[in-house]
Amino acid sequence: MQAFIDFAESADWRPLFISLKTGAAATVISFFLGLWTARQAVKAGPKARAFLDGILTLPLVLPPTVAGFLLLLIFSPLRPFGGFLMSRNIRVIQTWTGCVIAATVIAFPLMYRNARAAFEQIDVNLIYAARTLGMSETRIFWRVILPAAGPGVISGTVLTFARALGEYGATSMLAGNIPGRTQTISQKIAMVMQDGDYTTAGIWTAIVMILAFVILLVLNIVLSRRTRKPPRY
Repeated sequence: MQAFIDFAESADWRPLFISLKTGAAATVISFFLGLWTARQAVKAGPKARAFLDGILTLPLVLPPTVAGFLLLLIFSPLRPFGGFLMSRNIRVIQTWTGCVIAATVIAFPLMYRNARAAFEQIDVNLIYAARTLGMSETRIFWRVILPAAGPGVISGTVLTFARALGEYGATSMLAGNIPGRTQTISQKIAMVMQDGDYTTAGIWTAIVMILAFVILLVLNIVLSRRTRKPPRY
C-alpha cells in the first residue's frame, strides 16, 4: 500500500491521459466508420461482402507489429502518401496523431464485427414498415436500425475503447515512445520493465487491469438492462 501511495505522489500520469485520449479518439472514429462499413457490408452481395469483410477484419488477425510496419510504410515521408502529407505540414510518425491512427486500425474490426452482427439480426419487416411510412433511408437508419441494434453497437463501442486503450505494438512502431507525447500506459510498462523497475510496472499493470474491469463491468450492466434476462437452470 505504501508503494502505491509513493507512486501516486511522484508518478508521471501523462501516459494514462495519453492512453485515455487515444482510446476516446479512436473509439469515436471507429464508431462512425464501423457503423457505415457494417451497413454497407450487410447491403452488399455475398462475394462483395466476403471481400469487404476480409479486408476490414484483417487487422484483427494480424500481429500488431505487422500492422504497425504497414502503417509505417504508408505514412513514411519517403513514401508517396506520407510525402504528400508532409508537403501539407501533416506529420503522423512519432506524433499523437500516429497513436490515434494505429489504435483506430487495430480496434476498428471489433466495432465493425459487432455492428455488422447486430445489423444482420434486425427484423427486415421493421425497415419495410418504416419505408411504407415514407421515412428516408437516413432517418430509418438512425431511428429504426440503430436502436434495434443497440446492444451489439454498445458492445462494439466499449470493446473498441478497451482495445484502443491497451494498444502497444502498432502504436510503438508508428508513433514511437516519446514521454509526454506518444507514450501510453502499455509503452510505459514496457520501458520500466526494461529498467528492472518491477514495482512501477506492477502498479501500472494494476491500473490497466482496474480500467479494463470497470469497462467490462459497465458493458455488462448496460447490456443487462437492454436485453432479456437469461433463463436460470
